[in-house]
Amino acid sequence: MKLVIQGKNIEITDAIREYVQQKIEKAASHFQNITTEIDVNLSVARNPRITSKQIAEVTLYANGTVIRAQEGSETLYASIDLVADKLARQLRKYKERRIDQKTHVPVKTGEVVEPQPVESNLIGSRTPSLPEEVVRTKYFAMPPMTTQQALEQLQLVDHDFFMFRNADTGEINVIYERNHGGYGVIQPRNSNGHTNHQNGHAAHGATASEKLHVKKAHT
Repeated sequence: MKLVIQGKNIEITDAIREYVQQKIEKAASHFQNITTEIDVNLSVARNPRITSKQIAEVTLYANGTVIRAQEGSETLYASIDLVADKLARQLRKYKERRIDQKTHVPVKTGEVVEPQPVESNLIGSRTPSLPEEVVRTKYFAMPPMTTQQALEQLQLVDHDFFMFRNADTGEINVIYERNHGGYGVIQPRNSNGHTNHQNGHAAHGATASEKLHVKKAHT
């Protein structure tokens, strides 16, 4: 298991590194056989309006699943404690779901996926650029998954939204947590103004960002 520790606006001393290793390795101790890498980012916010300035963020990669936790407080060591506890809870949820899937979901004997051609030149003569406001770019694999699988992934990454490739349509969708409870899915419209949802229609009267409503899973 690879453990990477990085810092922003803070020096990673030997004492801090040892403390992170102790806490994070303990939180993931029962999952080392499926964990390939754990990235830990420690930072100090310079904005005086932010009260929890000492931030600890952990991203764990396990069997193609990304599990993420982030916590902030007034002291760095407290943030590390909090994020280690949250990571342990996220891993327990992940384990429970894997057990539940093995118990209740029938195993498919085989599935053939037709290879799709990949365009070698996606930007043509254009020069790639980002708006000045963009300060960070992330790249990640996007294997096809169902909406239910995307929901489970969302609940593991400690974000309020998750982008995924819909296994039914092949399109990029975004599942998000609604302010008033439950979840919604954002889907693109095709050229004729319709969505490609598998049931063939969208709910009447729903907004564009609420074409599909998914109830929260009880954990």
